[in-house]
Amino acid sequence: MSIISLEVGDLSGLVFLIVLIMFGPALLFLVIGLIARKKNQKAAKIFYILAGVYLLISLGICGSLMA
Repeated sequence: MSIISLEVGDLSGLVFLIVLIMFGPALLFLVIGLIARKKNQKAAKIFYILAGVYLLISLGICGSLMA
């Protein structure tokens, strides 16, 4: 009977995934806001606010997980 090793190897993929979750949606909202700025100022402003709020919350939650 062999013992399965529970050692953790390279975690760079996990760190990349957490960083992607932290900044991905905020950057997506920012890009959508920049595209929508030409057509609708009010919608662009809402996307900017969503990007800022998401970034603030994700940096708090994911930042505490990474610390």
